[in-house]
Amino acid sequence: MDEFELNLGEELEAEEKGEVKSPPLYKVFLLNDDYTTMEFVVHILEKVFHKPPVEAAQIMLHVHKNGKGLAGVYSHEIAETKIAAVHELALRNSFPLKCTMEKE
Repeated sequence: MDEFELNLGEELEAEEKGEVKSPPLYKVFLLNDDYTTMEFVVHILEKVFHKPPVEAAQIMLHVHKNGKGLAGVYSHEIAETKIAAVHELALRNSFPLKCTMEKE
């Protein structure tokens, strides 16, 4: 065995022993307001968060009754992207719908 193969084997062995940590996840919440329609919230949940219609309606009702509801759990970058998409669509449709994220 040459030197390269020996060193490569040692590196692989070291990687196997070390723990690989998953990146932190973030919960994305929709916040209730008095102006955004229930239909628009369902639309957002279906289009931005890819929820099936029944689940989207259940989340929307939860948001309506409790003030906020969990839309999904994502990595930091994806959570930020989804929040930006919600805010952009809400603005384009003249709704004040807000979205936040919290570290899990």
